[in-house]
Amino acid sequence: MAKRARKAAEPEDPLCCCEFVNHEGERTHMAACFCDCEHLDQACDRWLKGEAQKEGALSQVVAVVQDRLRVPWLYGARQVDLSVIPPLVLLPVLLRLAALHLFLGVLVMIGLPVLVLWYYYATHRRKGRSLFFLSLALFSLGYMYYLFLTEVVPRGDVGLLQLCTVTIGVVFTLFFLALTKRDPGYLKPHPADTQNSVIDHGGPPELACAPRNGVSPAEQLYARPSESAKSNWCHTCRVVQPPRAGHCRICGFCVRRLDHHCVWINSCVGQANHRCFLLTILLFLLTSVYGISLVLRSVCPKQNTLFALLYCPGVYTQYSTALCFTCSWYCSIVTGGLLHLLVVQFFNVSYNVTEREARLALRQKQGRRHLWGLIVDTGTYSRGFLGNWTEFLTMSSSTDGPSLSLTDLV
Repeated sequence: MAKRARKAAEPEDPLCCCEFVNHEGERTHMAACFCDCEHLDQACDRWLKGEAQKEGALSQVVAVVQDRLRVPWLYGARQVDLSVIPPLVLLPVLLRLAALHLFLGVLVMIGLPVLVLWYYYATHRRKGRSLFFLSLALFSLGYMYYLFLTEVVPRGDVGLLQLCTVTIGVVFTLFFLALTKRDPGYLKPHPADTQNSVIDHGGPPELACAPRNGVSPAEQLYARPSESAKSNWCHTCRVVQPPRAGHCRICGFCVRRLDHHCVWINSCVGQANHRCFLLTILLFLLTSVYGISLVLRSVCPKQNTLFALLYCPGVYTQYSTALCFTCSWYCSIVTGGLLHLLVVQFFNVSYNVTEREARLALRQKQGRRHLWGLIVDTGTYSRGFLGNWTEFLTMSSSTDGPSLSLTDLV
């Protein structure tokens, strides 16, 4: 009896920093990461014998490796996403490789964006979430700031005020990025909707409410969306979507005034975080442009800042100056991509059109875009330039507003 009581109390014991519950629901320890590797042993055994692998064997091995790749944490070891590792390894290696020679720098500056775009379309096609882009963005910002402190500031060409300006820009960019990541405006199901979805095999409970809109109390309990509300009813989230809301297939949630899913923040951009999203991009662009100008003035003092990226003689004579010059090129490519995104967002807000609505209108040939993806036609909700921006700047960012229930639309 004592042994049974002890075994029953074990699952309720808190996990230590190196313990975790694996994907099979068993409590295990990080020290046992190489133990009980049945799937890996079978795969290696078949590979050594030259036999074909079973269907799904490799996916099982990957799942086991991902489940056991953890770091110690309070109240249980945390799982490490494998998509975080490539940016931490590839970015420093490629940038330092590009600083060895001009030809290598050109190859890296061309190949790195191509590799990132290929990975974006590969993950976007599967509609899966990945921390690769968020980790790449954060590590790029941190690594560029680290090189600025270790390679540019010691040269003596950057003053204390300029260093403080760059530091404040980096801090505020990270601060508003954290605000952007909090909540894009997720729609929460109404309590009545949860009750409506439950099937009671017994008789319906007695309801004291009176008939509503000609519907009896018993029918209200099992109400379903009316014909007019079916187009706004999300079967996945079990909520009625207000106008301009949408369901994100990557996040798996409905978002108020859904603009798009941004892979660089690994979250949606919606009503609650759209302003913080634009402010984050703007702060990053200002900090990046200012930092690039300071670096180019230091490594190419005799050249004009505007033309130093295109022509800077003697920059590859020293590895330190070549590394700073290569990082300036990398920052310029990132800045150009975010500048295009900011311009597109500016036009979308000016016409009161979300990115999701713009793409739908483009597919239906109701809107027009030129080569750079800018909208040149007004949207359905447009109230003029000033009216659209006033509505955007003053729209509520609260996500606790009342949600619609099914019985409200019957």
